[in-house]
Amino acid sequence: IRTLEPREHVRLRPGMYIGKLGDGSSVDDGIYILLKEVMDNSIDEFRMKAGKRIDVKIKDGTVTVRDYGRGIPLGKIVDVVSIMNTGGKYDDGAFKKSIGLNGVGTKAVNFLSNYFKVKSVREGKMRIAEFREGKLDIL
Repeated sequence: IRTLEPREHVRLRPGMYIGKLGDGSSVDDGIYILLKEVMDNSIDEFRMKAGKRIDVKIKDGTVTVRDYGRGIPLGKIVDVVSIMNTGGKYDDGAFKKSIGLNGVGTKAVNFLSNYFKVKSVREGKMRIAEFREGKLDIL
């Protein structure tokens, strides 16, 4: 009997989180689920009138999604992308309408990415965290 940490579980059984793995050549490949998870968070901000624009850039195998919303609370930036079931959508206060609600999306993206960077600007201050295969590398 083994008990896996969430990161280990997602990396060992990615299909449970993103469906079919694939290489991106099929519309139902998991890579698109990962992109959708990040974009859903940006869309939530946009729908709540907290951002006016969402930028998506794909270049040289790297995907960048930037929204101009409220920003992740700076003290929670690592938790939000690396601790399962952590998120701001569990009560009615912060998000009136929301696409994603289960606290798994960006964690799965982080855990399944070779490199993952999250940057938040909030109230004039900024924080950045970088991960390699879901492990915190730089804060």
